[in-house]
Amino acid sequence: MRALAQYVMRGPMQAGGVAVVTTIVPLLFWIGAAVTALVVMRQGVRQGLTIGLWAILPALGWAVYGQNPTALIVLLQTMLIASVFRTSLSWENALLSGAFLTILTGLMLPVMYPALLNELVRIGVEFYDQYNAEVVQALGGDLERIIRSAMSASIAGSAFVIAIAMAMLARSWQAGLDNPGGFQREFHAIRLSPAIAVVCAVSMVSGPLLGLNPVLLAWAAGTPLLVAGLALVHGVVGRKQWGGQALFAFYIVLGLLGLNLMMLLLVLAFVDSWLDIRERIAPTGPAE
Repeated sequence: MRALAQYVMRGPMQAGGVAVVTTIVPLLFWIGAAVTALVVMRQGVRQGLTIGLWAILPALGWAVYGQNPTALIVLLQTMLIASVFRTSLSWENALLSGAFLTILTGLMLPVMYPALLNELVRIGVEFYDQYNAEVVQALGGDLERIIRSAMSASIAGSAFVIAIAMAMLARSWQAGLDNPGGFQREFHAIRLSPAIAVVCAVSMVSGPLLGLNPVLLAWAAGTPLLVAGLALVHGVVGRKQWGGQALFAFYIVLGLLGLNLMMLLLVLAFVDSWLDIRERIAPTGPAE
């Protein structure tokens, strides 16, 4: 990956070429998004947008002719997150900008891609008909509406998560080129402010009151808290110098417990925004 970062930094032709080619190739669109974010973070928003415009062309092709908007959504999300971070040097601001775009994307998907969502709803209904008839009987006519809301929210929310990962991958590339170890320290320090943590927590449960898709709001508002929770875990492990084995074990447990552990991370991130847990933990050995 370092070699790729060095190559795309040789000039706009190299960066644009990699961004276009990887966006054209199925399942490699994330590389194009990361390359664009790297240019934004290292050379500025204007230069990054130039590269992004080249990558948008094949992404638009997938969105219009392939009826698959994933590459386009991820690219736009990543460009926004990287641009906000470049101008503000704040992961909190960058995550919030992505959350707002996620809500907008989730609201627009049913309008712009009704056929895609209809097909996903059909598959979902058939699945429940075959494997969980009790749910079909209990929900009745509401099943299609619930599945449609969940699908549009999942598409937008998943793109948000990928975009965050690509923006952070680009930042790690930049650190590898300019400041080795800098991204690790930066990621360990990510923490939401108390006011923003409250806004995220309230937004996660206020969907029905606002008349918005509650699953979409949960994705958009919960993801910044989740990122802060993961940063807290990494920060504590780094502060205590427990090594990569502890993180490996943590992610194994996260994969096994899934939603339960994610909810705990959300709570920890909320508490951390007020208490700054890392600063209350005595470091082991010299501080990072």
